[in-house]
Amino acid sequence: MFDDFGFVTLVIAIVAFIFARKARNEVKILRARLDAYEATPHMAATTAAATPDLTATAPGIVTAPVLSDASAEVTSEAAPSIQPDVSAQAAPESTSPVEAPTARPGFEERIGTRWVVWVGGLTLALGGFFMVRYSIEAGLLGPEVRVLLGGLFALALLAVGEFARRKESLSAIAPLPIANIPAILTAAGTAVAFATVYAAYALYNFLVPGTAFALLGIVAMCTMAAALLHGPALAGLGIAAAFVTPVLVSSGKPDYWALYIYLAIVMAAAFSLARIRLWRWLALTTIVFATLWTLPGLDAGTPALAPHTFHVLAGFLLASLLVVCGFLYGPPAEEGRIEGISSGALSASLLSATLVVLSSFHADMAMVTFALIVAGTLFVAWYAQAATAAVAVAAGFVAVVFLEWAIQGNLDMLVLPGGPLAGIGASPVESSVSLHLASAAVFALGFGVLGFLAQGRSVSAVIPVIWSGAAVFTPLALLIALYARIAHLDRSIPFAILAVIIGAAFAAATELLGKREQRPGLAISTALFATGTLGALALGLTFALEKGWLTIALSLMALGTAWISMQRPIPFLRWLAAILAGIVVARTGWEPRVVGNLVGTTPIFNWLLWGYGLPAASFWAASILMRRRGDDAPLRMMESAAILFTVLLAFMEIRHFVNGGDVYRSSSNLTEVALQVCVALAMAIGLERLWERSRSIVHSVSAGLLTLFAGVASLGGLLFLTNPAIWRIDVGGVIFNLLLLGYALPAVLALLLSYAVAGRRKPAYGNTIAGGALVLALAYVTLEIRRIYHGPIFYNATTTDAEQYTLSIAWLGFGVILLGLGVIFSSQRARLASAIVIALTVLKAFLVDMSSLTGVYRALSFMCLGLVLVAIGWLYQRILFSRRAQSPAAAPAAES
Repeated sequence: MFDDFGFVTLVIAIVAFIFARKARNEVKILRARLDAYEATPHMAATTAAATPDLTATAPGIVTAPVLSDASAEVTSEAAPSIQPDVSAQAAPESTSPVEAPTARPGFEERIGTRWVVWVGGLTLALGGFFMVRYSIEAGLLGPEVRVLLGGLFALALLAVGEFARRKESLSAIAPLPIANIPAILTAAGTAVAFATVYAAYALYNFLVPGTAFALLGIVAMCTMAAALLHGPALAGLGIAAAFVTPVLVSSGKPDYWALYIYLAIVMAAAFSLARIRLWRWLALTTIVFATLWTLPGLDAGTPALAPHTFHVLAGFLLASLLVVCGFLYGPPAEEGRIEGISSGALSASLLSATLVVLSSFHADMAMVTFALIVAGTLFVAWYAQAATAAVAVAAGFVAVVFLEWAIQGNLDMLVLPGGPLAGIGASPVESSVSLHLASAAVFALGFGVLGFLAQGRSVSAVIPVIWSGAAVFTPLALLIALYARIAHLDRSIPFAILAVIIGAAFAAATELLGKREQRPGLAISTALFATGTLGALALGLTFALEKGWLTIALSLMALGTAWISMQRPIPFLRWLAAILAGIVVARTGWEPRVVGNLVGTTPIFNWLLWGYGLPAASFWAASILMRRRGDDAPLRMMESAAILFTVLLAFMEIRHFVNGGDVYRSSSNLTEVALQVCVALAMAIGLERLWERSRSIVHSVSAGLLTLFAGVASLGGLLFLTNPAIWRIDVGGVIFNLLLLGYALPAVLALLLSYAVAGRRKPAYGNTIAGGALVLALAYVTLEIRRIYHGPIFYNATTTDAEQYTLSIAWLGFGVILLGLGVIFSSQRARLASAIVIALTVLKAFLVDMSSLTGVYRALSFMCLGLVLVAIGWLYQRILFSRRAQSPAAAPAAES
């Protein structure tokens, strides 16, 4: 099988050689034709054709014979009045030569000049591999000879490639960029050399790991060096081989120092090559591979810590020297422009340093290395604006490191009575705290001072904004992390004082920047420092007061940010205020009681009032301020938060009051549902009135949602789940009882809401609400009569004849009252409701009273019903319709 495959390989190589020879002959023929074409006097003919006929443009001028160059110059000097006109006419034609369209290569050309070259290079490399394999299987040559022949074959390919390169460089025809024969031969030679060294190490054990590692590295480095002459294909092959070499050569006991020293040399060569040839892809590939090589051995403990820190520092220094645009030996940079590779190279070093810190559990060496990388990033970005994006990345990683340290830390050992155990030495936690405190101070000062000084140094707005954002974010994030680690989120006056100091520094920066002349990004940076002032003060309140004040502090911060947005009309500030409101909403959703079990049992005046009331007031005030600048998404978010906290304040206070402080109680009673329905309807009325003035979609939707909630709570709660006629519920007194609160008052509020939406919403919407009010009113009348006959608990009481008669009279009276109100106020809706109630009364009389009532109650029921119906008919005939009939007759009289 192998012999057949080798024969096929030989045939392919022969065919490739024939096609290559044919292509080379065609190139020689093409070159000869090109030389002949350049030798012909076609340029003179083109010039003559482009020169205008002077006899046609200037009559009377005698045509002269063709002059030499010198004669033409004399003529032009002797006739200055004619020559400018001629040149003006000839210039447009002579300066726009017509280029022939480039013909696309045909199938034969692609086969002969491109595909054959690639197949030939691949065949050569495979030939070397298969020859070694065949010699092994056939036992023809010993291992030493095989390795030697493989090395000689690699050298031969490299020599041929170099010879071909030099010969083509001396010729006038440049090689095809996608089928460069010298480059492909050199690539095949380096591949064979790489395989030969690896076979000598892995298959025959001729080389120890250190020697094999060095030889493979030399091959990879030489491959990248050859890329200077042969192009990017060899560079890609070399960088891949260089970074794969440590995987191929391994030992039982890994030597991280040897690995990272080797990788430092590889990175230096790759970055240098990328800088010389300006290959962005090579720099990016090197950055990615170098970052990935940080991962092995992170869990090896202290022995691997020093080599890892060396690798991170070496990568950062090399990237700073050779990759960052506009810094030392890096490529040139465009002023005010952030370049992705420059910022990405520093960000990759920051990521590696962060991983080392987290994996080593914040060891001192790792923390010092991380601090050096961060400081170096700030230094490089200060002088090279192309790497400014790395400043924001550095601020983020600083926050990650310290917040992770705060979460996983446990300082209980520091307060143990006995201190550190005997014989153990100093507490490592105590040392870690000291180092982190010092590092945090340096980071806060570094980011803060440089962020302030960076204002006005760039022609681009985004660069000073990134600096100012990092200057505000980093000190606040570090303050929160230290507070969580050291104070355990409890009250801490020292941290509150520190927050006030930071806020004062931000306020001073805001004041100083506000007095400067306008520069790109200055307004946004000033607003960021002002926002940082509010944030620091809010944190100070949180640190000095109880935990629940965090909600209040953040809401006040949102209000302050909205006020600053009025002074500095920057869209970002409006979004920031809305984001802060969203944070408060999320924090409240995490713990609705604001302060947990400390909410207390005092009705109304408890922590719910402060935890929901103050944020609601802050959000309402912020929305009023923001509306002055227009209606947009941040304003709607703020209005939504204001309405949400107002509704939650009312509902949470109701639950707290009804359930004795237990807001997490799973069940609800009639009192709670009735109060919630009344509050929802009242708020819906207020929002409808507010929507009439503001025309805000938030007010409109919120009013509709509250109305929907009230309807669902009335239907499912008041009429079913908490209905005293269905469940055993004590409604209280005769008149002033839960029925008045649960049915009469909601009926009145629903009626008012139906009138509040009249003329602004669809008639069906208002009529539905009015129908709900009528149902609640009838329910109140019915249940109140049962309360009178059976006492405060009547869920299972038997209905007597007197109660049935009283109920019919009450319904009839209620209908008459509605009719009277409709007549007095000329309300068609009231008269329609009256007709519905009276129709129900008639149905009750014929369906219920006729079968259940006996004796005098049945007679009185029908007699009263008949009298009322007659009276209603007389009322409609004599009063309502007579008014309508008189109105048209009175109109002509008034006109006459």
